[in-house]
Amino acid sequence: MEDILPDVSPLWEKLEDACRDVFRQYGYRNIRTPIVEPTALFVRGLGEVTDIVEKEMYTFSMAGRSPGAADRGDEGVSLSLRPEATAGIVRAAVEHNFLYNGPMRVWTAGPMFRYERPQKGRQRQFHQYDVEALGFEGPDVDAEQIVLLARLWKTLGIGPVDLQVNSIGDAADRLAHRAKLIAWFESHAGLLDEDAKRRLHTNPLRILDSKNPAMQAMIEDAPRLLDHLGEGALRHFEGVKRLLGEAGVAFTVNPRLVRGMDYYNRTVFEWVTDRIGAQSTIAGGGRYDGLFGMLGGKPTPACGFGMGMERVILAMQAHGLSAVQEPDAFVVHAGEAASLEAWRLGERVRDAGHACVLGGGGSFKSQMKKADASGARFAIILGDDEIAAGKLTLKPLRGGGEQQLVTPEEALRRLGQAARDA
Repeated sequence: MEDILPDVSPLWEKLEDACRDVFRQYGYRNIRTPIVEPTALFVRGLGEVTDIVEKEMYTFSMAGRSPGAADRGDEGVSLSLRPEATAGIVRAAVEHNFLYNGPMRVWTAGPMFRYERPQKGRQRQFHQYDVEALGFEGPDVDAEQIVLLARLWKTLGIGPVDLQVNSIGDAADRLAHRAKLIAWFESHAGLLDEDAKRRLHTNPLRILDSKNPAMQAMIEDAPRLLDHLGEGALRHFEGVKRLLGEAGVAFTVNPRLVRGMDYYNRTVFEWVTDRIGAQSTIAGGGRYDGLFGMLGGKPTPACGFGMGMERVILAMQAHGLSAVQEPDAFVVHAGEAASLEAWRLGERVRDAGHACVLGGGGSFKSQMKKADASGARFAIILGDDEIAAGKLTLKPLRGGGEQQLVTPEEALRRLGQAARDA
């Protein structure tokens, strides 16, 4: 788990601003759910035989506690830090019935938690944007979310990012494919590792996602679900591909692409970049029409994706992108009267919509060094002479120009002009 320090935060804010703007363009609204949920929610939603549930969740029990007034009755309940956001959002939709008036597009952002080996682009606490379209069944919303991400990459300036798509069909398609997979893997039992053997009869589809080099050739020759899709799933997938073509979004069909959660069906997709190392997927998702029913709600079609913020930040840095948080003005002052006037002036500058930092005392020379280091456009200097004249000295720190003695009103006018010209 890592600290995000002030020097790095502006780049995160740049990403956050871009996400909010693009999500708004497509009609997605913000939702915020707890980071702790009952463990059973994730077991039902993600599936018992998944790495997340079996190995990676931070789970704790209230058993053995002496419950206080605030949590009385919770003893024995198993809770988990959320490893992903979709299950919590669907739980909220069912609990609050907020699809009563029709489908809804929502997004959330925040920390997720998985106990796994930390490496570049993979932390035990990581941050994710999660975007969900609830109640939509056509291929247009699947394509919409993919195109939304393409627009985001363009906005951020991190292209090209490669798109892989696949269809994992409907339940009947997967059931028939499951039998074929089991037969195939059983005929190659000598090549299976322990994880694959354990999943053979519980979740054989997940074996296709194995990274074990010794199994890759055998997996590559296994029966492909994409070749045996039912009519509905095939028509849906063709619709997605057609709409992506209409939007000019290039893609590769990857028949081996699956997702790590059991709740997916039909469309699955990943956006992949070669600029950030081994953890190359920066966003992925797909359709999950069965999850509402799994969590006790009415059958409801849905589609969504998760985007790893740390990985997108790595991609932004790999493309040489940066961001800084610079004030518009830095007020340099000395003397009791000047200090009081600096306080008043700072508020006037902020009232006008500009960022302003007050020097923390010391000599004029040391404060001017701080002003320059702050990245401010202007230094505003207040000393005895300025106080006596009822004016201030405005010194440009960026882009050249001479310092001048001006009225506060003239200083505010120039700050505004500089902001408009930037």
